[in-house]
Order: sequence, then structure tokens, then C-alpha cells
Amino acid sequence: MLGLREVPDGLTDALTLVDGLDDALVPGLARIDEERAAALAAVAAAFGGSPLGERVADAVGKIVAGTVTDEHLAALAGARVALLGAAHDALQSTLDTALGRPRSGFDRAAESASGQLLAGSRSWLRELAIAGWRGVDHELAGGAAPAVQSLLAAPGGRRLAVLLDGLAAELRAAAPVATLPRVPVRRWADLWSRALLLSQEGYPAPAAAPVDGRLVILGVDLHEHPTVFRAQAHGLLETADGAVRLVRTSVAAAKVDTISGPSAWRMLTAFPIFRGVLAEHRTVEVSGMTLTAAGDLIWDETRAAAGEPADPFAAARVRLGTAVAPPAAPLDRHPGVLAEPVLLEGYGHAEDAFDLGGLLLPLDLDRLPAAGPLTPALVAASTACLGLLRWDGRWLLQPLAVQAVVKKKPVAAHTGDWALGPTEAKAAKAEAAAGTAVDVLRERAGRLLRK
Repeated sequence: MLGLREVPDGLTDALTLVDGLDDALVPGLARIDEERAAALAAVAAAFGGSPLGERVADAVGKIVAGTVTDEHLAALAGARVALLGAAHDALQSTLDTALGRPRSGFDRAAESASGQLLAGSRSWLRELAIAGWRGVDHELAGGAAPAVQSLLAAPGGRRLAVLLDGLAAELRAAAPVATLPRVPVRRWADLWSRALLLSQEGYPAPAAAPVDGRLVILGVDLHEHPTVFRAQAHGLLETADGAVRLVRTSVAAAKVDTISGPSAWRMLTAFPIFRGVLAEHRTVEVSGMTLTAAGDLIWDETRAAAGEPADPFAAARVRLGTAVAPPAAPLDRHPGVLAEPVLLEGYGHAEDAFDLGGLLLPLDLDRLPAAGPLTPALVAASTACLGLLRWDGRWLLQPLAVQAVVKKKPVAAHTGDWALGPTEAKAAKAEAAAGTAVDVLRERAGRLLRK
């Protein structure tokens, strides 16, 4: 773990180039001044001699001269993703070396929506790039609607549709962006470049194949937004050939912003097996469930069965050290996407950090969910921790589960312990009251649908 103290060579330079490119999108590519033109030229120079070199140089030259086409934007987005991908790979290599973690290669298969559908999304993304974030008003933000509606009707276009819809929703909420005190430059540029590349015909997607085996869930990362609740489990998949692989699997459901905390689990009633194995710490017998080359196990309740009880900490001690980690999909090669499961023991405690004997690892306590029993106090009292190593300008640990001693008694707390409802009396009482609101909303929604 001490190797995590080292910053990979070139990381700062790569991120500086990305910052320069992102800054050009703030006023828009129709308003490139000398400083931003120099920043774009630096991006082009960085790709000199690479397979993208000629295309990026041509795109930057034409954009600075005032010509912005779909081809130029695709080259610019490709350069940005390549820079962040290189940063991701350097950080992941540092992490794998520090952990001694083996990682598999990536396989891919072509998949995209039809050209006509993709053209609509490219058109809106081009308008955004030309106008810039500061030029976004309600009319421009709403311009994604036709493309989103068309893409949602095609199974191959739904991934892009959801991405466009999310970006458009953020822009609508912030419009007119000219009056916004601070623009989320990196986030919107991430969404824009990802959407633009997904809008290219024949964009490669991870290959996928059915798999059988036993899944041991190590921990679950809960993502709660005003309109969505998602539970992403990280676990070990053991197959008949003796292989053990790190995988992710997740379920999600729409909700309203008044439903939060433990009550959000009620939105996942369509996934009783998933919720049950989290709350009861059981293995999952997987039969023919789809596994992508990027390590995503596509959850299907009809292909899952609850198995025997399993202690995530015991499983991690035995299997996590030798489990093969998946490669990142092309668009997931981004420092902000890094989330590597680790087991830590024998550490000391500092303020909001673990002392690993020469490495002070900060804790990402802001990610502790209200929908689970894990609290900063339990983390501070812990003797063992299962968590996710993340990168946000430095390595951080997001706790998913801890073992601790409270009032001289050993306890364990996991973020998924309340998947079937809170086990703590005070939280259970509050959730029961909130559950009434969930039931009322469901009944009203059903009445509207029947009409």
C-alpha cells in the first residue's frame, strides 16, 4: 500500500491539458481567445506522433479558425478521453502494483444505434460546444428532447438516451448558465465527451457472455439522487473452473426526492433476492447471468438464487488477494471512476483517516449513505474495513463495511444491512412512518395509470 504515495509521472501534465480543453467549452468554441487557442494547441502537440495526432491537430486548427464540424468535435472528444484514460491507466497500474492485484485484458464487440438516431444527438452536442456552457439557456437545454425520445425507442440507443437526458436535465436546472456563480466544468465536459463518442456509429461496447457460479458480495455502494436510488454491489464470482473474479452488479429504481434514507430501499421491491442476500449476508448462486468484459454482472432475478450464509470479511481474507480484477471499458477509463475493493486491517486511526504505518489514507465519509447503519463513529472505532479505493486528486477510502468493538462487544456494520428494513429501533420507527408516504405515492401512481 505504500506505493500509493507515489504520483505517476505525467499525471499532472495530462490533467492540466484536460483542464485547458474543458475551459474552452465554457465560453464556447465560437469564442476562442488567444489563451484558449494556446491551450488547444498544447493538446494537439501532446498527440504529435500518436495515431490521433493528425486528426487532433487538424480539428484544433479548424476550430480555432472558426469551423466546427461533427468530425472535429469527435477528434476533440477522443483526445480528451484518451488523456483521462492515460491518467486512469497510470493510477490503476500504481494501485495494482501496490495491492499485487492481477487484472485481465479487455474484449469488445461493436454496438450502436442507427446513424439517423445518432445524428440528432450529435447535432445537439455540437450546438452545446459552439454556444458554450455560459451560452446555455432553457431553449438550448431543451433541444435534446427529440433525440432522447427517438433513442429511447431503440434498445441499442437507451444508454446514450439516458446520458443525454441526464445532461439536459442538469443544464435545464442551471439555465440560464450565464448567471450561474460557478460552472461544473469537469463534470459537464465528462458528460459531453462521453455522449459525443457514444454518438459515433459502431462505437465499441464491452463483449458479454452468460456465466454460472457463486457470487459472494463484499459490500454495496449506495447511490441516492433526487429521482433515482441505485445499489451497486462489489463481489467475488467463483466459477466451476476455479477462477475467482472481481465483479460488480447493480439494481436501480426511480423515486421522488421526498423518499430518502432507509425508505429508499422500498423502491427496490422488484429485486427481493438482491435485497435478501444483502441483508442476510448470503451467497448468490448465479445461473446464466450475463457478465460483460468490463466486470459488470447484469443482475437478473430469474437467474439468481440465495445461497448459504457467508461472512464478507472472511471471504475477503481468503479470496480477495488473488481475485482477478476486470479491465475498464473505454469510456470508464477516467480517474473519477476508479473504485477498487480492498480489505484493510491492523491500521491506526487519525482524524478522518487510517494510518497504515507510513501511509495516511483519508476517508471519504461524505459517501456514507443514510440508507444504511454505517456511521463515522463506527468507522472511527473499527478494527477492519472493507471499502473502495477512489481517486480525487489523492487516494481516498470509501468504507462499505466495518468490524468494530462497541461497549466491549464486537460488532459488524455493512451499508446493505438495512436492505429489508432498518434493524436499529430508532431508524426502524422513522422508516415505518416514511413508509406510509411511499405506500400512498404508489397507490396514487397506480390510480393515475389505471385512468
